[in-house]
Amino acid sequence: MDAIETIYKRRSIRRYLEKQVEKDAIITLLKAAAAAPTAANCQPWEFIVIDEAQKLSELRDKLVFARYNAPAAIVVCGNMKLSFKGPSQEFWVQDCSAAIENILIAATSIGLGSVWIGIYPIQSNINLVKDMLNIPEHVVPLGIVYVGYPAEEKEARTRFDEKRVYWQEYEPKRKHRSKDKPVIGHY
Repeated sequence: MDAIETIYKRRSIRRYLEKQVEKDAIITLLKAAAAAPTAANCQPWEFIVIDEAQKLSELRDKLVFARYNAPAAIVVCGNMKLSFKGPSQEFWVQDCSAAIENILIAATSIGLGSVWIGIYPIQSNINLVKDMLNIPEHVVPLGIVYVGYPAEEKEARTRFDEKRVYWQEYEPKRKHRSKDKPVIGHY
């Protein structure tokens, strides 16, 4: 499958087969993550792989929005000692998000399903994950990627919408329908 086809085929998978993900496959995903672009080559990412049933169960019990039966999880964190200092420090979010997207695409390309669970910037979720995984103060969990063999299949797609594309400059008078989104992170 070529890169564009893989990107379109990548979908959030929330149901998984009861089959362990091989360590080699996890290493492939981590290598893909580390191939992501990063501001000034800071590479502030760190990864915590969870594939023990008890630890995954604890994670699901504590995070009500993350109760999927995946046999593995990769927690993507930003190490503030490795990131820029000052106002540019927040580039760690972009760097680690790019790493997560690479994991998602790589998972699809090797026949795995995946779903991205956001943790940052909800402080209560950050604290919960830090406590549960013994993450030090200078490391911030950005998100969790569940991975496993999919028990569901979804059609490839893109959500391209010409109304959201501007050429040369933004057109403020263009009308868009907006949807009220619920506040998340308060459980």
